[in-house]
Amino acid sequence: MADQPEEAGGQDRVRLADLNPIPALFTMAPAHRDHEVAIRCGITVLVPLVTLLLIGRIDLAIFASFGAFTGIYGRNLDHGARLLMQARGGALMFVVLLLATLAGRNGLSGTQDPWALVGLTTLVAGSCAVVAAYWNLRPSGSLFHIFAFAAVSSVPYQPPLGESLLAAAATIVFALLVGISARVVPRNRHRIRRPVGEPVTGLRHRLVWSEASWYVVAAGLSGSVATALGPVLGIEHNYWAMVAAVVPLVGHSTRYRVNRGIQRIIGTFIGLLVLAAVLWTHPPLWAIVLIIAGLQCTAELFIARQYVLAQIAVTPLALLSTVLAMSASSTEVETSGLVYDRFIETMIGAVVGMACVLTPWAWRKWVLRSDSPARINPAGGPGQS
Repeated sequence: MADQPEEAGGQDRVRLADLNPIPALFTMAPAHRDHEVAIRCGITVLVPLVTLLLIGRIDLAIFASFGAFTGIYGRNLDHGARLLMQARGGALMFVVLLLATLAGRNGLSGTQDPWALVGLTTLVAGSCAVVAAYWNLRPSGSLFHIFAFAAVSSVPYQPPLGESLLAAAATIVFALLVGISARVVPRNRHRIRRPVGEPVTGLRHRLVWSEASWYVVAAGLSGSVATALGPVLGIEHNYWAMVAAVVPLVGHSTRYRVNRGIQRIIGTFIGLLVLAAVLWTHPPLWAIVLIIAGLQCTAELFIARQYVLAQIAVTPLALLSTVLAMSASSTEVETSGLVYDRFIETMIGAVVGMACVLTPWAWRKWVLRSDSPARINPAGGPGQS
């Protein structure tokens, strides 16, 4: 499940041990052309949503919104590498959206059968994690695919299949064009080269499937807990727990991953306050579209630098997209219910995700501690481990 060993040597161990985890939750990493990525992603989601609003087809907004996720891949890569990664990311998202619409149309998921939703979304979590790893997609993992599959298959009103897929495909193509749009400037017209892929070794195969298995465990367990506790806690969006559960699975160390889970909870809480303030004003649909684009820019501006700030934008962004989907089916939006569900299920998912991170870490520590007495040094005393 680890991208790199948690501790590479003695100096690394000392540095990690001396690191106070509280400031690390709020540390701001240096910028790296993040404004360029933010502008591209904002345009990628704004133009399709405005187009759908103008032609009176806001019911297709959820497909355009998830298709726009294509733009988040390969944020600072060269044009050739970015185009390839975004094409792969867009293709995978299109397949997920196709499967989600088919599942929703056949009553296999959503509010009709929450346990089926958990099972199918868990399969998506594992399979997309494998594909994303072999394709070296960045961001890695299957978080966006979990969200897309569960959200689309749960939509109470399913638009015509062809129109839904057309909206998704058109947005994906638009995202690819935006991704290489800098080439309109002559100095940016470098030769597009296909990146050379790294050979897949036996160790790489094992890492891919090991990490994917943790996506299955985290998503399946969190979804099951949320579904089982749903009647007791009064929560209805079990897939929000599944999305939150896989957040801590990405990172270079155990501490970093646990911090991601904590940051998810903190950012969600503050983001829900932002959402409540926005919905309290009862904004019209055109204003919601503009707010979504602005939040998308903000999220990408901070996602690689400060996860709490990014999550403050991501939380209202995701829920406002839900509001658009509900408005298309003339479903009344209950603000308090959305806020409550989101926070409780984020708590469930984040705790499960952090437990999945800490379990192998604790197992390694226990094994090392159990083996240490058996190591005898030449002088006959206990060995050094």
